[in-house]
Amino acid sequence: MTKQEPADLSAYRGVWVYVEHAQGKAAPVAWELLAPGRQMADTLGVELGVVIIGDSGSRLASEAFAFGADVAYLIDAPVFADYRTETHMQAMVQLIRTYKPEILLLGATVTGRDLASAIAIEVHTGLTADCTQLAVNSETRLFEMTRPAFGGNIMATILCDQFRPQMATVRPRVMAMPARQPGRSGRIIRDEFTLHEADIAAKILGFTPNKTEGVNIAAAEIIVTAGRGIGGAENLPLIQALADALGGVVGASRAVVDLGWSEHERQVGQTGKTVRPRLYIAVGVSGAIQHIVGMQNSDVIIAINNDPHAPIFSVATFGIVGDLFQVLPALTRQIMAAKAQLV
Repeated sequence: MTKQEPADLSAYRGVWVYVEHAQGKAAPVAWELLAPGRQMADTLGVELGVVIIGDSGSRLASEAFAFGADVAYLIDAPVFADYRTETHMQAMVQLIRTYKPEILLLGATVTGRDLASAIAIEVHTGLTADCTQLAVNSETRLFEMTRPAFGGNIMATILCDQFRPQMATVRPRVMAMPARQPGRSGRIIRDEFTLHEADIAAKILGFTPNKTEGVNIAAAEIIVTAGRGIGGAENLPLIQALADALGGVVGASRAVVDLGWSEHERQVGQTGKTVRPRLYIAVGVSGAIQHIVGMQNSDVIIAINNDPHAPIFSVATFGIVGDLFQVLPALTRQIMAAKAQLV
């Protein structure tokens, strides 16, 4: 295998965000990534660009400008109508080789993870997955990509110092949505890259909607999460009662899911869902790093634990040290009583 030579780093400039979309609607994570993208572009003194492949490009570009983008790179043809790894990878590689961005961000969705890995292999660069913090050094121009490592026991900051673009994926809800600025405009660059359908191996025959009904914990505004400290699945009704009183949903730590006390779709953390609710209540959750990175950006965090030294208190807005079997029923009663007075 031939050794890949380092890239001419001076030729690469600009921060890009890939805009994942379907049926004319962008994935929210694309706009979320424009917030750190804008900060890094300003630090480096470069433009913030978005890449939109497929239809609805002009409309989505206008939306991207409102969220902070300076320039939109568009590729549109019937072959790009629906996402396929081969078509979108080739389009992205064409754009990268032509315009040479130094940083590329993608959402850590099913599509984003699939596309990012294919791009990184094709352009011979590094990729850091599931980042929770993004920063850039203005002097070295190195992208500092931070993510949990070794099973969530440490936080690692990873650099890609020899190849470009520097690439990272970020989970939905990790970054705060930037403020929308109506009327803000930018440049549109249309690339005429062409692929022929006959040359593409994968064919889309149709779509079957996912009819599975379940809790969408990532979109919840109020979450009450159960940790191993609740003692067993038989105590989950205490968590559910508090969640119901608050109009929220029940979450679970990895330990609770691994023990079979709750479903994986409710898991919060690095190996579960990243959440950003207005209110997050952690009950009997010790606060391992892999859990904290999944909920630390909640607006208000309340920790309930009988161990005053539990790591969860380090990120909590408010902490209650006590027996959850006494605290939860009392808290639920107080909330129900307060609601009754409002009726």
